[in-house]
Amino acid sequence: MCGHIKICLRNDTQVEESERNNERMKYLMPVDSVPRPRDEDRIKVFVDRKLPDSFDPLVGDDYFAYCKNTIMHIRDQSRCGSCWAVSAAEVMSDRLCVQSKGKIKRQLSDTDILACCGEYCGEGCRGGWPVKAWEWVKENGVCTGGRYTAKGVCKPYAFYPCGNHTNEIWYGECPKSSWPTPKCRKACKFGYRKPYEQDKYYAKNVYVLPNDEAAIRKEIMENGPVQAVFDVYEDFRLYKSGVYKHTQGRKTGAHAVKIYGWGDMRISNSTHTVVVRYWSIANSWNRDWGERGYFRMVRGEDNCGIESMVTAGIMAT
Repeated sequence: MCGHIKICLRNDTQVEESERNNERMKYLMPVDSVPRPRDEDRIKVFVDRKLPDSFDPLVGDDYFAYCKNTIMHIRDQSRCGSCWAVSAAEVMSDRLCVQSKGKIKRQLSDTDILACCGEYCGEGCRGGWPVKAWEWVKENGVCTGGRYTAKGVCKPYAFYPCGNHTNEIWYGECPKSSWPTPKCRKACKFGYRKPYEQDKYYAKNVYVLPNDEAAIRKEIMENGPVQAVFDVYEDFRLYKSGVYKHTQGRKTGAHAVKIYGWGDMRISNSTHTVVVRYWSIANSWNRDWGERGYFRMVRGEDNCGIESMVTAGIMAT
């Protein structure tokens, strides 16, 4: 099986003040602990159509217009190594909307996955396996959720956003160490009218994509955003905007995110023009990080392994 991808284990090494805008870099797992899926565990994808040079469901109404508000939802994992659960819930929410053609617009609960998947998925706030999160939702379902204090849902996120970045919006003091993994409660919050077991949504199929940029683009365009894991290096701490490509620094861990689109950026000078291809990615470090919660990473080069660890699924609609 492909359940060997374990990510987001906290790393409490202090960063320099100049790098505090990426304090959430602490939520990574140890170096060299993220093996790639085996080729025999990946699905086969045949790219039998021309794909556009750019695909951005957040801009205009050409793609998934009925799900724009769902896809643009940025979460905050707070001081918990839960990116494996948070990004899984984000992608499942988006795919539920896309695959129902906009009929089901519900944010699904990262906390339900984080708290209730248990040892099957990993170690909760100390890290977990994305593909196991999908397999667990296929068997058990996941209830509705969303950001901390979200209204009209079964299980909002368990932890409040907190201040991590220099000159950021003030969210409140962060705890000095990681939050403990929340306890699994098979019940919705007080006042939510639907019983927990009746609030569930399920995945029908779960799969790992081939390490192929065109296959990943086709999957996003046909079925919605995907969950990806990449190796994190020291230079990612300094990201503020633009297209990230690893150039220097040691590997410090790994992180799980949502890829929702792609594009090209042309850089010209007096002699020539360079085309930089990139992935459009949603992070889970709130909107005060990067490009208002998003970032772009160079595409087609398997930069930091971003194209070698991509998980997705078909939701029951």
